[in-house]
Amino acid sequence: MKKLYLYLLTSALLSIVVLGWLIDTFNQQAFSPDDNFHWQRNITGGFIKQLERQPAKQRASFANTISQEFSLNVSYKDGQSLALPSELKNEMFTPQGLLLEDEIGFYLLKSSENLMPDYVELRLSKPEQEQNSDALLTLLFYSGVCTFMWFILSPLAKRLNVLTSKAKQFAAGDFSARINPNHFTYIKDVELTFNGMASKIEKLMAENKLMASSLSHDIRTPVACMRFALDAAIDEPDNKKVNEILLRMEKDLDQMEDMLKSYLSFATLEQKSHLLNFETTQASHYLHDVSLQIQPKLQKAELSLLTELNTKFEITADLHWLARAITNLLSNACDFATKHIQISSYYDSQYIYIEIEDDGPGIAPENWHKVFSPFFQEENHRNRAGKSYGLGLAIVNKVVDWHHGKVSVSQSESLGGAKFTIQLPKRPN
Repeated sequence: MKKLYLYLLTSALLSIVVLGWLIDTFNQQAFSPDDNFHWQRNITGGFIKQLERQPAKQRASFANTISQEFSLNVSYKDGQSLALPSELKNEMFTPQGLLLEDEIGFYLLKSSENLMPDYVELRLSKPEQEQNSDALLTLLFYSGVCTFMWFILSPLAKRLNVLTSKAKQFAAGDFSARINPNHFTYIKDVELTFNGMASKIEKLMAENKLMASSLSHDIRTPVACMRFALDAAIDEPDNKKVNEILLRMEKDLDQMEDMLKSYLSFATLEQKSHLLNFETTQASHYLHDVSLQIQPKLQKAELSLLTELNTKFEITADLHWLARAITNLLSNACDFATKHIQISSYYDSQYIYIEIEDDGPGIAPENWHKVFSPFFQEENHRNRAGKSYGLGLAIVNKVVDWHHGKVSVSQSESLGGAKFTIQLPKRPN
């Protein structure tokens, strides 16, 4: 928006200065009072010659007589009362005389050596051409300012129309509506913000839709089991068997509770994105401490963790959420590894890389772009991890996205299983 303010201020000042200068130049060239009162100067010169022939005491009355007979607004003035600089007084003795202007019009002052210090004043009305010219120039000035501002603001109006159109399109349910970037725009930040907002809303709507369909699908099985168990318990006369049925129903309820907790936790995850607290720490120590959090699971599964964290560099991130993303990947690796898991880190001029590999079955290449979608599980991996609902990798993807980074999956060259790579900028925006 600073760009817009700068353009508006600059255009307003430039239009006023340029148009004022052009109109002033045109006015000076188109109308010059010196050219419009040529015959009045000649009449005044002849009138002065007539006054010089009159006795000094009769000059004022002679001037009044001439003024009445010839309908001229001419008068004989006492020069002692004239308060003008000497430079201007000297102009009265030139053939052109001294031409002065006031609000009503002009008045011509002329004198001669024989009339000194007195002078003759001829009152002149402002020419009609000039009065019309003033109104025309005023109209041209404001028209020019409006035209200049329209020229500057028309691109803004066009981009605002585009923004309004896309907003209406988005509000009507077309969540793919985006504004195409344009270099010649004053509101680029607004357009980019709209696109970012639209992308987030589209993503949230897709996740909510997927969550609703997944939840309705996944919860249907335990609900059906509970329904069958309840019917069986009602018809069962043996109390011992009824207790066994009730225990199975309790397990189904526990599964439903875990499922709902996982879904609700993921649904409220986006609300925490603005609460990130970025800190800087030494990367190898931080990753070593994070890997210690899954030691109990490693020991239970009888797995060994290989580390390559000898490179010394700093990492800037929300250490809590980044640790959750890394532990999710390590825990996921524990579910599928057979003997070994490896965590390594390195960096280049712009990014920091964290890699987690395992020697498990890996992920099919055709599913590499799907594994970070909520509720996605490969068919051969379903129920492998017990209480897995396909949200662990989706949380990883969301946390990395908060840090303006990327997460990807490929095949491990050293261990043969899956390899997850987190790419983070050295200095998050």
